[in-house]
Amino acid sequence: MTRRELDAARLTDPALRAAYARCRRLNARHGKTYFLATRLLPASRRPAVHALYGFARLADDIVDDLDGPATPGERARRLQDLSLDLRTAMTGGPGHHPVVTAVAHTAHQYRIPHRHFDDFLTSMRSDLTVTDYATLDDLRGYMHGSAAVIGLQMLPVLGHTAPRSEAAPHAAALGEAFQLTNFLRDVGEDLDRDRVYLPADLLASEGVDRDLLRWSRRTGRDDPRILRALRSAAALTRRFYATAEPGLAMLEPVSRPCVRTAFILYGEILDAVARDGYASLHRRSTVPLRRRAAVAAVGLAKIAATRLRAPAAAAPLPPAVEEPSR
Repeated sequence: MTRRELDAARLTDPALRAAYARCRRLNARHGKTYFLATRLLPASRRPAVHALYGFARLADDIVDDLDGPATPGERARRLQDLSLDLRTAMTGGPGHHPVVTAVAHTAHQYRIPHRHFDDFLTSMRSDLTVTDYATLDDLRGYMHGSAAVIGLQMLPVLGHTAPRSEAAPHAAALGEAFQLTNFLRDVGEDLDRDRVYLPADLLASEGVDRDLLRWSRRTGRDDPRILRALRSAAALTRRFYATAEPGLAMLEPVSRPCVRTAFILYGEILDAVARDGYASLHRRSTVPLRRRAAVAAVGLAKIAATRLRAPAAAAPLPPAVEEPSR
């Protein structure tokens, strides 16, 4: 399967093929829902998605690997090295890390602005020092780099039939919806890293603060105030999904089954959290494998229908001169 995708993307250089293959392995190992949805894309577009995921995962591992460097300073230096490596590769030099090589090639092929990667790394750096967010506006400042720009990076790869100015806000909202879903699912795990991503004012409206969350995590006991706060966070997240949904019809037809599948499966994580009684402080809620397979099967049926109508997938955009970072 890897070889077929690389051939379809017209990747012939052995080093570049190896770099993209490494990104694919990262996606398959760590992003199971994301990877499943990616399998519904035309083979020629999958390597680019794997590269974008692989780069995000590489940076995230620097920040969150509990077995990695002990100090924020060392992690900050590693992020800076990653940023410099990316800048070198983006401007035509050799990337030292294979994931960087792949993502720089993807950015060039699909004309993805450098600033999206700069904004992403800015949010990753903030994770080294910022442990909570007072308001939703504060959180969205962080999510612009950590989630919204992921949607914006993906947009050229997926292709869009509406003007970019119309499709981009929906793509950004979908990235935010996915990340808010992860925040709600991973409240306990994030707390172990001394982070609370849910807005403090949302929690405080139900009488919840960090100390109460820590007590619940430590004792394994529930509290009705936490239940209400997490239910409110789920309602907030669904509003982001509602903002994102009109953008699905703005994508190229060959990409819609992939993104629709991801949209449904991530949304069902919220359903799983609700079924588990909003016990995110104590366990991670998941969508059963059988359900994931059923949703993917629907996506495959839609792909078959789309290919009957339009058998040829659009090719990547030709390389272009990159715009400067802001």
